[in-house]
Amino acid sequence: MKASTEYKKAHKADFGHERIEVLYEDEWIAVIFKPSGMLSVPYPGSKAKTALAVLEQIMRKKGTWAKNHRPFTVHRLDRDTSGVMMFALSEAAQKKIMDSWHKMVTERLYRAVAENPTGRNAPKPLPDSGLIDDELAYNAYNVGFVPKPGDKPSFSKLTKQAVKNHYNKSRDQQSIYERNLTVRGGKAEFKTITARTHYKVILRGKTHTLFELSLDTGRKNQIRAHLASKGYPLAGDENYRAKTNPFGRLALHARTLEFDHPFTHEHLKFEVAEPEEWERFLATDGTQMNADGLKAGKGKLHTDALKLGK
Repeated sequence: MKASTEYKKAHKADFGHERIEVLYEDEWIAVIFKPSGMLSVPYPGSKAKTALAVLEQIMRKKGTWAKNHRPFTVHRLDRDTSGVMMFALSEAAQKKIMDSWHKMVTERLYRAVAENPTGRNAPKPLPDSGLIDDELAYNAYNVGFVPKPGDKPSFSKLTKQAVKNHYNKSRDQQSIYERNLTVRGGKAEFKTITARTHYKVILRGKTHTLFELSLDTGRKNQIRAHLASKGYPLAGDENYRAKTNPFGRLALHARTLEFDHPFTHEHLKFEVAEPEEWERFLATDGTQMNADGLKAGKGKLHTDALKLGK
């Protein structure tokens, strides 16, 4: 068992027993809260519990599941990211949502606790708000990163296999790493993709910062890669060499999902606050409000499902 898994097992109260909460369900969509530690959807070879499968179980128990009325994926959250997710409840609804996602979704907000830049060569602290638009690449383990000039894929077995798959597999069959390589004459180079992350500092502590973030693009690992590239790896993020894990989990939470219903056109907003221990942790860390006087919301981990008239 990996050291990080052992740590989670010892410190995460619901380790292995994570549960979803259904915030909303109608004929066409379901909106849920996914806990940290649970996969959104299955991937080949994995037998781990997924939010998709648990939602199916809940629908079966309620008697709302049918062959033509069951969950279909429209977006994902990383396994260790908690927060609000939407599922379509038919193939037709899935297609309509995915075709109009960027138009129908009016706001997606995340909260994250990141380590502050440290060390002699550390980047300067980020301003109170801004845009990170560095392009992303993916390594052989499908982890996103901001490449530096001259970065090239390592000459590993995985890269050799990726080059081979470039010629022998269709794009749909390739891994994220394979799809994001340029192969010329049997040699691989990173192919970067656009990524745009808007951020706002909510609280600054001596060692950590609480951010609020929104995405113009929904790339895998986008928030984690962008903040890490600026010297702010998320707390608990071993993939980006975080040195601290104060919460026994990745400190990334999908807080708000606001959208126009794809069929009824009703304006809906669903919000689940990040764990209150995040703010308490920064409070003991010597916090400062940002230039706009913003601070993290108080109170319990709670959910608000709001229907807003147009």
